[in-house]
Amino acid sequence: MAQKKLMLLGGIRYLLPVIKAAHEQGYYVITADYLPDNIAHKYSDEYVNVSIIDKEAVLKVAKEKQIDGIMSFGVDPGVVSASYVQNKMGLPSFGPFESVEILQNKDKFRAFLAKNGFNVPQAKGFDSIDAAMSEAYWFPWPVIVKPTDAAGSKGVTRVDKPEDLKPALEYAMDHSISGHIIVEEFIEKSGCSSDTDSMSVDGKLVFTSFCAQRFDAEATNPYTPAAYSWPSTFTKEQEAYLKSEIQRLISLLNLRTSVYNIETRVGTNGKPYIMELTPRGGGNRLCEMLRYATGVDMITAITRAVVGDPILERVEQKPYNGHWAEIILHADNSGVFDHIELSDTLHAEVVEEDLWVKAGDKVESFEGANNAIGTLVLRFDTAEALEHAITHQRDWLKVVVK
Repeated sequence: MAQKKLMLLGGIRYLLPVIKAAHEQGYYVITADYLPDNIAHKYSDEYVNVSIIDKEAVLKVAKEKQIDGIMSFGVDPGVVSASYVQNKMGLPSFGPFESVEILQNKDKFRAFLAKNGFNVPQAKGFDSIDAAMSEAYWFPWPVIVKPTDAAGSKGVTRVDKPEDLKPALEYAMDHSISGHIIVEEFIEKSGCSSDTDSMSVDGKLVFTSFCAQRFDAEATNPYTPAAYSWPSTFTKEQEAYLKSEIQRLISLLNLRTSVYNIETRVGTNGKPYIMELTPRGGGNRLCEMLRYATGVDMITAITRAVVGDPILERVEQKPYNGHWAEIILHADNSGVFDHIELSDTLHAEVVEEDLWVKAGDKVESFEGANNAIGTLVLRFDTAEALEHAITHQRDWLKVVVK
């Protein structure tokens, strides 16, 4: 039997566990983007230079390589192209291409949620700064301004008053691939928002997770996630409601087998919201964290499913084995990295320290997820110990930059 070929769009670090899982299954891995020096290409079997947002170009290469499956794990810009190729070539797919287009466009997604009776913030998309400025009279301040098609918190700003709107619109437009931005009601959250991964098999939500997404108020961009912890700060009732709504959304869009990165929050108004749902694994090693915390291996499962092989190890809901946190290591200021310091006041098991830079490397301040310099995986025995460590992070962790 011929070796199955899996194409992965992108070349970032978060693809490495997917490549490892694919190789363990005996697959041939092709990575694709326009940056040949990206780290994932060093671990794949073949690299092709193609823009992952050009779906026709990706389709052409996919046909030439006679691939068996394609996905864009952890790489948001490639999701539309992956879905397009899946549907055009009759490969195992996340679902209809039209559904994936809705999920990948913040403007279309908000409209779909509103039409189908989901809790949704007021929002409107614009294709020019002037058009957005001309409608500022109705915006429900404060608002969030962001590109409709960018991930990793790039181009995102909270705006509290009209005089600060224009710079935020310009910032969002600079980070939009398509030149389209959205202005959205800011939903003040109760507790922590959640940004974590879940999975459906044949349209049924088989594993759902919620986390506590943490931010660094002193970072250059305070809306870039700086840590994650499991379990979430939601109540059981809130989680049950959100799980039901996520399943309803999956069913309405006729989605099939996929890992999803899902952002949710509960507003101070008491309403739970699905803020984002995209058919890809999240960045920031979220699937790996869930494998640590629950033993559920969504990475191997989706790697097999996307090339049409049966999932051997059943994906099902499992409890967390303790209290878990992932710290996104980052620098407070741009400069030259020297070292990190962990104090013995940290009362946790350091399960993994993954540093992506070495002494002498140039690092940037934390404006987006791409400025991360590594991760720490921590396990705590109690929720109280975790909460204390997260909220007093600068007491036990120092990233030294000169």
